[in-house]
Amino acid sequence: MTKLELQYEGKSKQIYRTDDDSQVVIRFKDDATAFYNIKRAKIENKGKMNCAISSMLLGYLNQHGVATHYVEQVADDEQLCRVVEHIPLEIIVRNIIAGSMAKRLGLEEGLEPENTIFDLCLRGEELGDPLINDHHAVALGLASYDELTTIYELSAKANLLLTEVLAKAGITLVDFKIEFGRDARGNLVLADELTPDTCRLWDTATGERMDKDRFRRDLGHVRETYEEVAKRIANVLK
Repeated sequence: MTKLELQYEGKSKQIYRTDDDSQVVIRFKDDATAFYNIKRAKIENKGKMNCAISSMLLGYLNQHGVATHYVEQVADDEQLCRVVEHIPLEIIVRNIIAGSMAKRLGLEEGLEPENTIFDLCLRGEELGDPLINDHHAVALGLASYDELTTIYELSAKANLLLTEVLAKAGITLVDFKIEFGRDARGNLVLADELTPDTCRLWDTATGERMDKDRFRRDLGHVRETYEEVAKRIANVLK
């Protein structure tokens, strides 16, 4: 595999073409953003830590029946991934009520519902990634009802697997955001990162936040916390 020119650059990642049209290289940046890019900073080693964390967790899902776009880690801050047709929907899986849901519904953070909550959002910062329902997604031509059923099933399975492995690392998976895409055969695969940027993680023993909230809420020690998350997961999956 040979990395070629830059194809796309987002807030936290760069995507490069390769000499294989079916694969791309994704590079994780040290940039941190919040509140739709209003708050920005660079955090040393963040790209490397996020790449390592996402590689371990996506690889774990691949091995346990949840197909992802991830192929392998090819550098400290780079992954080789399959090209997919991205579906412009975000699935937020909530095990504990926190963040935007708590604020939106006037609920206290930390409440544990009896059921797992699945939020469906239309991907688009210009609209604020609005909450939609299945009927909206179908009406907009983004996915079929059958595809949405599969997306929820895969999200639920990923949640169980991730919750279990993170629990072994002393980390509570509060919630996480994922996206899906269609591979060359039309199969749905998880096509996103799994990092403290996209997962809300709390230390199980202390309740200390171990995710992007440390940046959002000016809690400090962002780099050290991301490094701790990477170390704990590596110790569990070694």
